[in-house]
Amino acid sequence: MKKIVFMIFLGLLPSISFSQQQLKGMVMEANPENEHIGLEGANVYWMNSQTGTITKADGTFSIPYLQEYKKLIISYVGYRTDTLTINSPQFVHHLLIPSNELEEVELIKERDAVEKARFSSQNVVTINSAELLKAACCNLSESFETNPAIDVNFSDALTGTRQIRMLGLTSPYLLITQENIPMVRGASQAYGLTFTPGTWVESIQITKGAGSVVNGYESISGQINAELVKPLTDNSLFINGYANRNGRLELNTHINHKLTDKLSTGLYIHGNRRDQIEDRNGDGFLDAPLANQINVQNRWQIQDAEKGWVSFVNVRFLNDEKQVGQSDYDPLTDRFTTNAWGSEIDTRRFDSSLKLGYVFPELPFQSFGFQLSYSTHKQESYFGFNQYDIRHESIYSNLMFNSIIGDTRNKFKTGITFAHDGYDELVNTVDYARVDNSVGAFFEYSYEDLEKVSLTAGLRVDTHNRLGTFFTPRFHIRYTPWEGASLRGSFGRGRRAANFFAENQQFFATSRELRILDTGRSVYGLDPEDAWNYGLSFLQGFNLFGRQGNVTVDYYRTDFRDQVVVDWEDPRAISFYNLEGESYANSFQLEVNHEILENLDLRAAYKLYDVKTDYQSGRLQKPLQARQRFFANLGYQTKPKENGSQWRLDYTVHSLGEQRLPNTSANPAEFRLPENSEPYSLMNAQVTKVFSGKFEVYIGGENLTNFTQDSPVLGSTDPFGPNFDTSIVFAPIMGRMYYAGFRYKI
Repeated sequence: MKKIVFMIFLGLLPSISFSQQQLKGMVMEANPENEHIGLEGANVYWMNSQTGTITKADGTFSIPYLQEYKKLIISYVGYRTDTLTINSPQFVHHLLIPSNELEEVELIKERDAVEKARFSSQNVVTINSAELLKAACCNLSESFETNPAIDVNFSDALTGTRQIRMLGLTSPYLLITQENIPMVRGASQAYGLTFTPGTWVESIQITKGAGSVVNGYESISGQINAELVKPLTDNSLFINGYANRNGRLELNTHINHKLTDKLSTGLYIHGNRRDQIEDRNGDGFLDAPLANQINVQNRWQIQDAEKGWVSFVNVRFLNDEKQVGQSDYDPLTDRFTTNAWGSEIDTRRFDSSLKLGYVFPELPFQSFGFQLSYSTHKQESYFGFNQYDIRHESIYSNLMFNSIIGDTRNKFKTGITFAHDGYDELVNTVDYARVDNSVGAFFEYSYEDLEKVSLTAGLRVDTHNRLGTFFTPRFHIRYTPWEGASLRGSFGRGRRAANFFAENQQFFATSRELRILDTGRSVYGLDPEDAWNYGLSFLQGFNLFGRQGNVTVDYYRTDFRDQVVVDWEDPRAISFYNLEGESYANSFQLEVNHEILENLDLRAAYKLYDVKTDYQSGRLQKPLQARQRFFANLGYQTKPKENGSQWRLDYTVHSLGEQRLPNTSANPAEFRLPENSEPYSLMNAQVTKVFSGKFEVYIGGENLTNFTQDSPVLGSTDPFGPNFDTSIVFAPIMGRMYYAGFRYKI
């Protein structure tokens, strides 16, 4: 593999000229024989100007120079963009670093495992691959255990599915994308996060508050974007094996091959299985589902750096099967009988996507991109006598153009979006078939001044066949009051059609009656959801005892104008109806990150939530929402030896305060729950031994304090009776769990 690195050799130019001065130089490409070869087609331009050029066949360039020009930018598709400080028109002799080479090198201290954007107008936290390795991270839903930006909860007492929350709101109010293409939505809302294996993820970007208008109108509390590993930069072969005490076995294999200088492909195979019956609390119900998943993805990367093109093509097939319920349930003989209570959830999904990008060679600040995706999602399931089947066909396309206004400080994005969602949804005997079509256009302006102010202002207009025509404004601003500080503010609107059956499937595993208080509107007879999000964030870097750190204070508020209220204050029913009154979520977070000793990092956070809704019975705190949470993570790693060997140790604690429980006062005394749950703490730890750059093993444990919820299944002795309920879960069902695994790569 060729290496291209930047070097500077200064040669003195004549200082007297009767014509405009020129800055001359050469962009070089180095080879293993250390022969310098000129790099043709590299972009060279002055920051905050429209003055630019491209290198010739021998790598040389000449560009006009003025005294006010200070920052020279050199870029090339597939390589790291560098900015040089130029104080005089001296000869520049430079060698570029390929971006894929950087990603193939394991960086320990040079790149933080969690990065906070200091100069972006949006409040973005990036979780890199080093952070993802701190836990088993078997799938995307399990990728947030070591980061306080996302709260992780269990959604029910049967499936073991983890539900994520941000700013006090559940995942339906988050826009979850894969490489900025909407992914977990509609039919996949309940289990979709478990469909992306952790080893496939290269990094995760978490945006708090209103996101960008470029990605649509559905984001309300924020956005989570997962970037997948790239065939060009991933290992040629990667194998990850995992096993835990509860019988879960998992194997991930990546096979990547560079076919030509411009074409690479990767085959990613994931399989997990659990056949072991676990019922440690003795209530007769499985503590974790019997499961089997096969997940195969083929990914193509096409990159023509000289002409400015890059594209990705993905194709994926998924088959996921779960069985939950009583431990002696046999679906062959007990399905739809009162012999035993059980459930099966079978999902088949096909995904395909195309991403195409082009950078104008002579105008490197100008580009266009095109995204296209198609997916089919088919879930067939039953929960006791409740049947729930859904088929969802989705088409999404987004065409975007980027350029500048005047100079590179003033940028804009504009484009158009088309989305189609076709649903065929069977809830017991009622078929909720529907089609959602929307067309939208957006414009987003951004001003970037790295020294003081950055802002982003966007507006989009969409026409939807059931939501009508509406506008989505969003605004973000960042101000630097002094060195090392960033003060941000944001506001924005989000709008969505609630797919509340798909989003609340845990309620099928109860004896409750499902009620829609129909008002004859557009979505299940109800109004669509409409909310505004406002936020302030302050980030301050510091140096304590000679070691770097930062402290962040966030406050966000979400106000719902319209909302589909999910009301389970009546233990005999689940009611869905339109909001009448107020519904809001206030979120406060204080976070500190610091290297307290050499190679020992501390991340700690305190969170306070005030999330209330006007129900028919009055204004109440959202159920199963801890008002206070505390998080701490300690990470230590030894210095790597020459062969790459080292130790990595990680310890995480989550402390949750009281959670309000749904009202069960109408139940018989033995099936009543207190008004609030008791506080508790969870502790996780992992030790990794890296033997070399090719092989490592890890062992770990979750819920080390062995804390579990008493009687998570109400009415477990009579699952067909009126008091049966598996949805009131505020703590883990499974006790202490140990796991082990290995990673091999070449």
